[in-house]
Amino acid sequence: MRIVRFASQQGMSFGVLDGDGQVAQIEGHPFGQISFTGARFAQADIRLLSPILPSKVVCVGKNYAEHVKEMNTGDAPKEPMLFLKPSTSVIGPGDAIRIPPGSTNVQHEVELAVVIGARGARNVSPEQAMASIFGFTIGNDVTERDMQKSDGQWTRAKGFDSFCPLGPWIETDLPGLGLDPADLEITCSVDGELRQSGRTSQLLFGIPTLISYISRVMTLLPGDVVLTGTPSGVGPIRAGQQVECAIQGLGTLTSSVSSADPVSTAGGGL
Repeated sequence: MRIVRFASQQGMSFGVLDGDGQVAQIEGHPFGQISFTGARFAQADIRLLSPILPSKVVCVGKNYAEHVKEMNTGDAPKEPMLFLKPSTSVIGPGDAIRIPPGSTNVQHEVELAVVIGARGARNVSPEQAMASIFGFTIGNDVTERDMQKSDGQWTRAKGFDSFCPLGPWIETDLPGLGLDPADLEITCSVDGELRQSGRTSQLLFGIPTLISYISRVMTLLPGDVVLTGTPSGVGPIRAGQQVECAIQGLGTLTSSVSSADPVSTAGGGL
């Protein structure tokens, strides 16, 4: 089932994307028993949003061997390397990645995104971990590489508004499509040029290990997102370009790139 979150003239809702390309609106949130309202929308009449608004995005660094090599920052970690992106970094399909003023080294990082389900995950074993998953989507762990190197920790470099595109939908039944989340093709192209290409089978720490490890550090709440790491081939993006992140069975997450708007929320003030 393909779960989307969308905006229409009636407001924001969750829905199910049908095989005919229409979206069937559902009552409330998509966790638990799904109930349809009866309303249906053509995709041309709605705008897809990020398929979920997580309380937190938990990311895993250095989780593909070839990416570890290309970054040249030491050996692969012995345990999963975790960091967080704020919820305010999340944007949806078609939204713009906004380059911070003065930045010249913002880079793309396509990643398989795991969406946590209704039961959440706290102190789960690897064997229990997959039962905590609602579904899968595509993420882009956008990173300001110069800040990442200079700061020594990654909060600023990874946390700018718009630095976590998610979408276009959440697929809740990859096995039903004949696909295994542990072995999916994953790519990223910029203006049609293939930059990244890998498979989730190349993850140093697999999905059950990651969910279990994270759940022993922090409670994963329903709708939280885990970004599982990026394959090699990361590179810079600039205003005016288009980034396409694709994962087998999950479609394509397309983002434009623009310069950030420096307007303050403070208003006129003194």
